[in-house]
Amino acid sequence: MPDHAETDGAVAPRIRLLGKPGCHLCDDARAVVARVAADLGVGWREDSVLDDPALMEQYGEQIPVTFVDGRQHDYWRVDETRLRAALQS
Repeated sequence: MPDHAETDGAVAPRIRLLGKPGCHLCDDARAVVARVAADLGVGWREDSVLDDPALMEQYGEQIPVTFVDGRQHDYWRVDETRLRAALQS
């Protein structure tokens, strides 16, 4: 899945969203992540748990899962206020 970055790709995205196609909660999370990332000028990427058996094993029952700076932040639902605060700290 694509990176959504404000840079030329030289800087790693700060937000990572794990999900899978056909997941309505993932669609909701994607909208929140895209909005917050655009507002704050940070990059993000999205990966599917279907592409990696290890990710599916670890996170398959929690999707969508968001990570900020490599650390798990939320799962099932993305709280916009919490995400903004984590990115601004």
